[in-house]
Parts: sequence; C-alpha cells; structure tokens
Amino acid sequence: MQYDVSSLQEYLENIPVDRKVAIEQLIEVLRINLPDGFSLELSYGHVGFVVPHSLYPNGYHCDPKSPLPFINIASQKNFIALYHMGLYMNEEIYNWFVAEYPKHSKKKLDMGKSCIRFKKPEDIPFELIGELAQKVTPQQWINLYESVLVNRKK
Repeated sequence: MQYDVSSLQEYLENIPVDRKVAIEQLIEVLRINLPDGFSLELSYGHVGFVVPHSLYPNGYHCDPKSPLPFINIASQKNFIALYHMGLYMNEEIYNWFVAEYPKHSKKKLDMGKSCIRFKKPEDIPFELIGELAQKVTPQQWINLYESVLVNRKK
C-alpha cells in the first residue's frame, strides 16, 4: 500500500496510528544496527534504507536515478512488511534468519522471497531484526548485487 507522499516525514504522518510506534521502532532498530553508509529516505513510496549514489553512483538497475535499495519498511493493508534484499539474494543469511526466527517469536514466520510480514505490531522481533541488520555492509551489498546482476545478463 503506497501513500501519495513526497517525503519520508509525510509517509510517517500517514501511517495508521496502530502501526506508527512499531514502524518508528523498526526504523530506530535499523538506524542503530545497520553498518555505516546506508541512508534513510523515502524509497519507492516506503521507508527505505538505501546505498546512496555517493557510494554507488550506478544506482538501481531498474531506475539508475534511484539509489540502490536494501531494506524497506511498508505499512501494507493487512500487515507491516520488512523487505530485506539480503535475505532474497544471500542464501546463508536467509537460512540463518529462518533458523533464528522461532527463537524470537511464537508466531509462525510469514515470509516471501525478501518480505517478512507482521500482522500485529506486537509480534515484531525487534532484537532479531537488529541482528539481521548487522549482517551486510553497503560494500558487501553492492558486491552481491553486482554479482547477481552480472550473472543475470549472461
């Protein structure tokens, strides 16, 4: 669910009240735990942590004017979503997360390729999300992204 907004602040102001605290807490957990170099901004209509053009001038291959996305947080119709591209592109991180999740939550993991869905804000395992955020530096993400992109072109 995208809001018709032009800034991150505007996005945060439009989040339903019952999700606002959880999303702000997710942002703070990611700010504290992500390695230096990622930037927080409005990304594809959602809260996004990206690799800025100052570190990766090529930008995102689908839209080179946009910085390279890494983690997005979205208030969807029926859930809060955390999109983590490292989970999608790195099997080791994916397997680690799937194995760790039951240690941090009594709820069944609701997950797609890069999307973790939380139907209730109180079910978000913030400590685990913090650990996940520490696993990839901007340079590691760039390297992984480029290696996958090059292999796709073959």
